[in-house]
Amino acid sequence: MDSYGNTTAAGAMTDQSDMLRFAKLYLLALVIMSIAEAIGSATLNVGPGKVVLLPMIWALLMGAALGLAKNRLPGALSISTGMQFEAAMILQPALLLFVAKLGLLVGGSIPKIIQSGWALMFQEFGHFVGTILFGLPLALLLGIKREAIGATFSVGREPSLAIIGEKYGMDSPEGRGVLAEYLTGTVFGAVFIAVLAGFITSLKIFDPVALAMGAGVGSGSMMAAAAGAIAAQQTPEVAKEVMTFAAASNLITTTIGTYFTLFISLPLAVWGYRVMEPVIGRKSAASTTAEEIKTEKSAEQHAPLTPAGIACAWVLSGALALVADWIARGADPLQSLPGMGIIVASVIAGALLNRLTGKKIPAVCWVSFVAMALTSPLCPWAAQMNALTGKINFLALITPMLTFAGLSIAKDIPAFRRLGWRIVVVSFAANAGTFIGATIIAQFFKH
Repeated sequence: MDSYGNTTAAGAMTDQSDMLRFAKLYLLALVIMSIAEAIGSATLNVGPGKVVLLPMIWALLMGAALGLAKNRLPGALSISTGMQFEAAMILQPALLLFVAKLGLLVGGSIPKIIQSGWALMFQEFGHFVGTILFGLPLALLLGIKREAIGATFSVGREPSLAIIGEKYGMDSPEGRGVLAEYLTGTVFGAVFIAVLAGFITSLKIFDPVALAMGAGVGSGSMMAAAAGAIAAQQTPEVAKEVMTFAAASNLITTTIGTYFTLFISLPLAVWGYRVMEPVIGRKSAASTTAEEIKTEKSAEQHAPLTPAGIACAWVLSGALALVADWIARGADPLQSLPGMGIIVASVIAGALLNRLTGKKIPAVCWVSFVAMALTSPLCPWAAQMNALTGKINFLALITPMLTFAGLSIAKDIPAFRRLGWRIVVVSFAANAGTFIGATIIAQFFKH
């Protein structure tokens, strides 16, 4: 038993009680996800932009509420702290399904990426280095510690969650940082980037096309908001060009951006933290507390998922995604089943390659490589692969993932409460950095 009164081998699934707890988690996830998809999306107009609340946000909030109310709910609905750790363990396998779907999209887009030119390629350095240059020093000055790495190495979209989850675990300070960045960016990112892009465009310092490239930050909603603000100040002909280059930039950021974050920006953020923290780091209310250290030690006591548990997580998370797609779009789960089989098979193949190579290359990369190969022009069955996997909506894989994130988040509420407004400010700085950094590099290459 651990200090919370839970079994310490929570993830091993070696006895009946373990399997019952995991079955309960998946059943609750199914209910939460179904309600979230039934609610649908809501749009709030805020000044020049808008905030779009998608089902994934409802799922995350409902899961978090269930965890926070664990002492007030009957046993059937109560999510103990131990089960919250188990939900975090399930989250990582679920994330790999999303990475596989992303890789399948990339393969078919390789010709477009090659044709896009050097400016579009090199502006990626601005997207992923800008977040660190703008966000990391500010985070350290505000007293944020290791959470600063997860919050500033990227704009914190879904692939970033997968990278941090595999390397550090979502129970780590880095995991809390990237999740806080994800939440802030999802709720406020589009409005913030629209205001920023519109203001910088009005200064007439940068070429509209360079600004358009900067708008491709890797988030569809943020890209659309920034590009719209830029295009609104152009002639109709230039506005069309702005939207075209913004879409191409966003495609590259969404595709090869995973490798930039993994091999360039994350190591750079870790190095920057080690160098700058002793010099400008501050001890404040944002510093790690004894309660959080206790939570991290509790996480270490929980055994990781066994291979059988991981395989089970892949299959069941895929099944949840099919249900989400069915509720949201009316997609026939039976027709989508072959496509989901390809996604799960890509994940399994990537995980096996990761293990066979001694885990020297992260599973995130292997899964992405395998999926890309299946839909690349070199694959003779690429058209069939695209047709089958294209039946599964991109967002359908995210809602189950964030459902488990919500079910696991209550144990980290003290850390999020402590970070408070600081993480919002840091998130805004990182988002500004990715836009401005990429715009500057694109401007250099364009001229």
